[in-house]
Amino acid sequence: MTRDEAEELLKRYVKNERMLDHSYASEAVLRALARRLGRDEEKWGLAGLLHDIDIEVVGGDLSRHGCEAVRILTEAGIDPEIVDAVKMHNEAVCGVARSTEFQHALAAGETVTGLVVATALVYPNKKIAGVKVKSITKRMKERAFAASVNRDTIRECEKIGIPLDEFVGIALAAMQGIAGRLGL
Repeated sequence: MTRDEAEELLKRYVKNERMLDHSYASEAVLRALARRLGRDEEKWGLAGLLHDIDIEVVGGDLSRHGCEAVRILTEAGIDPEIVDAVKMHNEAVCGVARSTEFQHALAAGETVTGLVVATALVYPNKKIAGVKVKSITKRMKERAFAASVNRDTIRECEKIGIPLDEFVGIALAAMQGIAGRLGL
């Protein structure tokens, strides 16, 4: 499936602009991680783009999130490795822990986007351009800040061999590269 076809599929199921922005941010981060690790940038990018394809279908029910995505993506002929990573980004619904580099990368990569956006939104101009890695890592230690962002999931970057500061830098640069699309 081409990237354009994947975006068309995503938009068939996701209508909320903020969720679409999250999907584009996740795609950018996963592409950057793939480049850093020497992996398939298209494959990883598609996983980032499509990982929340079922969130509106399940009405935000995290106990079902991922299950419908497996059905949707399998029916669309998506690479089974992408389908697996998408399913496992919400490992709680699977009953097993993430174990592959791709699974950890998607989970950490899509999760860090929330912390990056939240950090940008406390800046006076609410723009991502001025955000620094140090600001994000500092906010990571503040549990009350962006409380719904799972810090342990972000720290899974270390399971793929990327230290937290570098990982945050990769994510921030990737999101800065699409700041116009994100409205940040």
